[in-house]
This record gives sequence, structure tokens and C-alpha cells, in this order.
Amino acid sequence: MATTEHNTVEQLLDAAAHLDPAAQRRLLDGLSALVTGGREPKRSITELQGLGRQVWKGIDAQAYVNAERDSWSG
Repeated sequence: MATTEHNTVEQLLDAAAHLDPAAQRRLLDGLSALVTGGREPKRSITELQGLGRQVWKGIDAQAYVNAERDSWSG
């Protein structure tokens, strides 16, 4: 990145730091639209939230990790 571009980006970041969170989010959305040409992502990582919950229901996480570690040592 050229020095002028770097300075401009730093100025923009400094200005964005003074915005309230809602305005920062709008800025991010606008920048994302610029970068992606306005295309929405096909999937969102947040769609994975809770996936597999039923598989782990009733399983003690620490006991599971301990059992896995014990299996490594033979």
C-alpha cells in the first residue's frame, strides 16, 4: 500500500473509531458491499450456531476431553 493510501486508511479508521456502534456497523456493511460488489454471502457462519446440540446433550464436556486425552496415550 502506498504511503498516501496508508495515511488515508489510517484517517478513515480514526474517524470510524469515533462513530457509535450502529454507525460502525453501517460502515462495515457499506464497505462489504463495495468489496463484494453488493453480492450477499451465500451462507453465514452464524447458521452453524447450535448445530449438533442434540449430539452433545447429557455429555459432560470435561469427562469427554479427559477420555479423549487418555486414549492418546494408548
